[in-house]
Amino acid sequence: MLPAILGKKVGMTQVYDQAGKVQPVTVVQAGPCTVLEIRQADKAGYCAVQMGFDDVRPQRARKPQVGQALKAKSRPKHFIREFRADSTDGFEIGSQVTVDAFDGIEFVDVVGTTKGKGFAGVMKRHHFAGLPASHGTERKHRSPGSQSAHATNRGWGGDIKKGKRMSGHMGNTRCTSRNHRLVGIDKENGLLLIKGSVPGPSGGYVMVHKSKTARVKTPAGK
Repeated sequence: MLPAILGKKVGMTQVYDQAGKVQPVTVVQAGPCTVLEIRQADKAGYCAVQMGFDDVRPQRARKPQVGQALKAKSRPKHFIREFRADSTDGFEIGSQVTVDAFDGIEFVDVVGTTKGKGFAGVMKRHHFAGLPASHGTERKHRSPGSQSAHATNRGWGGDIKKGKRMSGHMGNTRCTSRNHRLVGIDKENGLLLIKGSVPGPSGGYVMVHKSKTARVKTPAGK
């Protein structure tokens, strides 16, 4: 299983690297996470480890969640997610996952929910240029322009075609930000320092796991 953990975005700050350059980093309060369930291929059809993060009062949790937490000898969790794995060896129900799992890892992927922007127009949502600010354009500067016509996709009518970029709800979607350099680990406080910005607002829940696509260049002569 890839090293993975659940956490909460604390905010952004900056640190200095060994060369004295400023590095913008996102601080993530990662773990400790409790293993709540282990999925086996013979029963569930796949292998996975289910983790929980951030305690919640039993009065605020549903009875199945309370019963699941009792099996793990833990309190109900607010944020619960599964991570697929080829093998679940080394994991037990009730065991703890901490930032120690990221020792020696250079790049990570972060999964979170982006900030909700509400209803947005095409200029904000899709970066349309808008209409000209002169030559008779009146109170239509931020409009999307033509939306449908018989000339395109002939034979299927003049209705709006599927995939047309229009105004609508923006943000509040699941997003994976890949290949962030893991700048540092604070084991005492359970913090991960991840270079750059990650999806979501401060206080939002995130999933962090070892990057699947990063390629580390080998220095010349090695």
